[in-house]
Amino acid sequence: MSRLLRSTAIVSAMTLVSRLFGYVRDMVLAVTFGASGATDAFFVAFRIPNFLRRLFAEGAFSQAFVPVFAEYRQRHGRAALQDLLDHVSGTLTLALLLTTAAGILAAPWLIHLFAPGFDGDSGQHGLAAQMLRITFPYLLFISLTAMAGGILNSVGRFAVPAFTPVLLNLALIGAALLAAPHFHEPVVALAWGVFIAGAAQLLFQVPFLLQQGLLPRPRLRRGHEGVRRILRLMLPALLGTSVVQVNLLVDTLIASFLATGSISWLYFSDRFVELPLALFGIAIGTVILPRLSGEHAARDPAAFTRTLDWALRLSLLIALPAALGLVLLATPILAALIQYREFLPADTAMAALSLMAYALGLPAFMLIKILAPGYFARQDTRTPVKVAVIAMVANMGLNLAIVGPWVALDGPGPHAGLALATSLSAYLNAGLLYRGLRRAGIFTPLPGWTGLGLRILPALAVMAGLLWLLTPAAAQWTAWEAPTRVAVLLGLVTAGAAVYGGALLAAGLRPRQLLLH
Repeated sequence: MSRLLRSTAIVSAMTLVSRLFGYVRDMVLAVTFGASGATDAFFVAFRIPNFLRRLFAEGAFSQAFVPVFAEYRQRHGRAALQDLLDHVSGTLTLALLLTTAAGILAAPWLIHLFAPGFDGDSGQHGLAAQMLRITFPYLLFISLTAMAGGILNSVGRFAVPAFTPVLLNLALIGAALLAAPHFHEPVVALAWGVFIAGAAQLLFQVPFLLQQGLLPRPRLRRGHEGVRRILRLMLPALLGTSVVQVNLLVDTLIASFLATGSISWLYFSDRFVELPLALFGIAIGTVILPRLSGEHAARDPAAFTRTLDWALRLSLLIALPAALGLVLLATPILAALIQYREFLPADTAMAALSLMAYALGLPAFMLIKILAPGYFARQDTRTPVKVAVIAMVANMGLNLAIVGPWVALDGPGPHAGLALATSLSAYLNAGLLYRGLRRAGIFTPLPGWTGLGLRILPALAVMAGLLWLLTPAAAQWTAWEAPTRVAVLLGLVTAGAAVYGGALLAAGLRPRQLLLH
């Protein structure tokens, strides 16, 4: 097995463990708290620092830091590399402390900015602001955790950063089941769970950094060459790598004006789309960024193209059936995994609409994760900015064009229009990124794409036909007990995956063709 495929498998396996705990977490939250005004308030309070985490830490910072780290590691000595880590960590820590303090002080205004629909309910607005003050330090902890993960990924230690998010899921499960009953407002326990999880994730990675001899010792010095380069790369990357997250926040803002529960329905449906995205799209993107950065530093454009071509083929081979499966099994997934106690069949019906809409965009979400490293590995963060601006403007226009008439016509579930707009703008984003790589001569598809497409399309058709025939009606899921629901869902997923894989084999696709030579 090629090293890239093995590394991707490791990241996917660890991510799967994290996501399984994540679904247990979401099931516990849905069953314990339901889709209510209080849960809407928590999701907004958690989404703001989580958005900033993805924007700064996993987005702009990681995409700027890893290529510079790879260059220092290949072209400079160990002392210079440690000096880079020390001064990057010092600068990052200071910036995060200032941002966290500002966020805590400005919590009520941030809630007004990101969820203006809460303004009509002083209790919900106050609760959200209270929880935001508790959750905002998560940004500090998790951003430093992301730096630690970037270091470990760059030296081939992918498993530890991929496993780390399990701690967040465990903390929220514990907060919901053990701490919530002791709070006057039970949902506030979740905010404290987020705070504790951030600190735990950072501490978890420290021993592994020590093992590699790469533990940063925060220092500050104006004008450090490596820090200045990372900052220059970060500024445009702040927008270029985070369009999906910005779009989700726009969805939250608009959804705060829609029916109570809309934010929760969007949250739960987005979580199920994030499973294949994290298992494969983010995993492949995480693995290829250090590889592409090294190939660029070594001035090997042929290897750069081979790596990117391999990643695109593998991602589409997975993204297309995953998207189709999520569309066809949206109701069964929600009914089997979270439709209990406080999460009602009506909530399942509404969340299924947005799940299907988000699922349609899964291939685009995944392609963005693969194509963006093609720019960042070359330390080009300017081009994605132009793409990001176009995609964000398109998303806002699509929100108005889709949701406005939907509400005016009193259609069911206008929140699903927000998810559909996000998916459509993601295709625009991915298409422009791809076109940019082609026009610049950075990437040219290698032979074999037509044959791959002719194998995938019939396999998708066979899978869709099987799932359409086997899937029970929505009412049947409500009648079954939890074990039966889960067993039937697992049977459907297994059958769909098996027939898709079998159809690909019958069409002539062989596992060795997935290796990068």
